[in-house]
Amino acid sequence: MNELRNTEQDLGRFRLRLVVIAAVVLLAFALLGWRLYVLQVLRHDGLAAQAESNRTAVVPIVPDRGQILDRNGVLLATNFSAYTLEITPSRVPDVEATIDALAEIVTIEARDRRRFKRLRGDSRSFDSLPIRTRLSDEEVARFAAQRWRFPGVEVRARLFRSYPLGAVASHAIGYIGRINQREKEQIEDSDDAANYRGTDDIGKLGVEQSYERTLHGLTGFELLETSAGGSAVRRLENHPATPGNAVILSLDIKLQKMVEDLFGERRGALVAIDPRNGEVLALVSKPTFDPNLFVDGIDQENWQALNESIDKPLLNRALRGTYPPGSTYKPFMALAALELNKRGAKVVVNDPGYYNFGGRTFRSHPGGLGGVDMVRAIQFSSNTYFYSLAVEMGVDAIHDFMAPMGFGQITGIDLGGELRGVLPSQAWKRQAYKRADMKKWFPGETVSLGIGQGYNNFTMLQLAVAESVLANGGTRHRPHLAKAVRDQLSGTITPIDQPPGENLGYKSANVQVVHAGLAAVNESGTGRRVFAGAAYTSAGKTGTAQAVNWARNTRYDAKLLAEHQRDHSLFSAFAPVEEPRIAVAVIVENAGFGAAAAAPIVRRVFDYWLSGLYPSEEDIAAVARGQGGPPIGAPRQVADVPITPPPG
Repeated sequence: MNELRNTEQDLGRFRLRLVVIAAVVLLAFALLGWRLYVLQVLRHDGLAAQAESNRTAVVPIVPDRGQILDRNGVLLATNFSAYTLEITPSRVPDVEATIDALAEIVTIEARDRRRFKRLRGDSRSFDSLPIRTRLSDEEVARFAAQRWRFPGVEVRARLFRSYPLGAVASHAIGYIGRINQREKEQIEDSDDAANYRGTDDIGKLGVEQSYERTLHGLTGFELLETSAGGSAVRRLENHPATPGNAVILSLDIKLQKMVEDLFGERRGALVAIDPRNGEVLALVSKPTFDPNLFVDGIDQENWQALNESIDKPLLNRALRGTYPPGSTYKPFMALAALELNKRGAKVVVNDPGYYNFGGRTFRSHPGGLGGVDMVRAIQFSSNTYFYSLAVEMGVDAIHDFMAPMGFGQITGIDLGGELRGVLPSQAWKRQAYKRADMKKWFPGETVSLGIGQGYNNFTMLQLAVAESVLANGGTRHRPHLAKAVRDQLSGTITPIDQPPGENLGYKSANVQVVHAGLAAVNESGTGRRVFAGAAYTSAGKTGTAQAVNWARNTRYDAKLLAEHQRDHSLFSAFAPVEEPRIAVAVIVENAGFGAAAAAPIVRRVFDYWLSGLYPSEEDIAAVARGQGGPPIGAPRQVADVPITPPPG
């Protein structure tokens, strides 16, 4: 009986276990069924997309960068294809050891290592970084034979930017360089983020920077089927990139190079503008630099040479160099006097060779000029005349008249980085100085403003813009370098719209008085020797500006000064007088009298633009030495002088 009871109990426990196990199995199948339902029904679309992405890859196709050309179609910036040897640091166990091993196969110099180190510091670990650029076919073949030894290292074909004329117009054209971390963040936060996928370089300066979007183009992409290991199997879709458009400049690069040659080894700047429309014909800053140095990432030696040079070759003196305008300011003072009814053109002022004000004597011509009216004061550059005029007008009236002409203002040129300079006023001084005793404007400070000294500090671009306004009778155009855009696919050339000129409302009779004075400068004044024999009429004004301030009653003697302390040589001019087609402002730093160093350069610019004449080699050398006068040697026809790349 007991045995029967035990058997039934065991059977009951067995049945219970069986039920429990069955329930667990059913629950497991229920959970599995639910999971399958979730995966196959509820999450089908999302998982299908993920599965598809696991076997596909989207590869960006970087567009060809647009070219930059001058007004005559001369190539200033273009592209060429070359092989680079690149390392992805995140895929390489020991970067330094890998570079050492690569150096046994291809040439890797110390500067290549330094450039790679700098790029690595500015990039993410998974970025592909070049250790060598422009590999030869032989080097590519040697690496390919041992490719298996170097995971994370590969050879890529890339487009490189090229500047065929080297240092010519480098400040205007600019250069491209690798996108740094700050720029990456800015791009990622912008609407252009998708368009810059795969792009390594970006415009850093000049036209390359200002017209980055135009030049960059539209990035394309390829949709590739990949293997489990990530290797491409076949192309599923292809959306080609749209190349960047070409930017056509108003610059005449042959004129630009001629001016740079005329400067020689001297420092300075020149801006030439068409006063009829604001087109910049030449924008020179000397010394220049070779933008090709930046294409691969500049090495430390060249960077130090450029960045630490006392001559500051990276400084765009045309836009960022500010200087007292010296006597080139006097014609604008004369126009202000006429327009504001402060002094008539026929009023005669005695110039005894000095001007006394507030117990101080301000110097003018030794021996004086005697009685001078406005035209004669401009012609012979009477300091006394303009000292007294400045006092009669006052600093604020001068400021308010000069500002619309462009002095001390951002001109709006289509290049970044221009400086405002200083057009002084009482309000400006109150803001510029912290000490209470320095905030007040003293009457004696007004005197020097009349001859372009004192607090006056302007760029050559501002002086050229003002000269253009004076030349065309009072219309201010926005200066610009880019003239048109050429579509790289269709070849269609579309002019770049510019705002209409602003008429400042000057009276024609007043403008003609100033024109007469400036024409007299080149006919029988300080510019007569340089412009002797010219086939056109011209109007100009020489200027000499202090590079450093001197104590009162100190006599200037260039022979006793270091070269960087000597006065600057300036000249501003336009031609022809009857219908001006070109206006120029130029400074030659520390070169002294304006007629000796700056004016000869302007004469050659006018000969080029108006007469189609290019100076002889002998003449260029003389001007570059600071020994220029009227042209010497047999001038050449502009069309006969080729514009050629520099040697090497």
